[in-house]
Amino acid sequence: MGATGGGRGGGRRGRRGRHGGVMSEINVTPLVDVMLVLLIVFMVAAPMMTAGVPIDLPQSAANDINSETQPITVSVTPEGLIYVGDEQVAEDNLISTLNTQSANGTESRIFLRGDTTANYGSVMKVMGLLSAAGYAKIGLITEQAPR
Repeated sequence: MGATGGGRGGGRRGRRGRHGGVMSEINVTPLVDVMLVLLIVFMVAAPMMTAGVPIDLPQSAANDINSETQPITVSVTPEGLIYVGDEQVAEDNLISTLNTQSANGTESRIFLRGDTTANYGSVMKVMGLLSAAGYAKIGLITEQAPR
């Protein structure tokens, strides 16, 4: 046997490789925990960020509409101001703003949100403008009535 250190353990070198060396594996458990917490935070926060204009919607017994594409939201405030998404637009610029935001042109789905205390005429005026511009898929947004 001699100086080569033969045998089962391989001498000092063999033992060090198995027990005392640097561990090169990454522990992914904390990373997965952090990612799951972030996922839950975003799942809870995402529905709260859908529409930034505060509107008191009327209530209805109608069911929800299932849609595959993201609709464009047009809101009418009690003061008669018009918003496309979170951006306030003038009545004259409403159609041009919608044309730039709609991916499918006049085939895009438009959700019209009118405040409960908004003037009925101003909501219908916006609906008339949308209809005259060729937008046929207009949905009026309401809240579910308590049962």
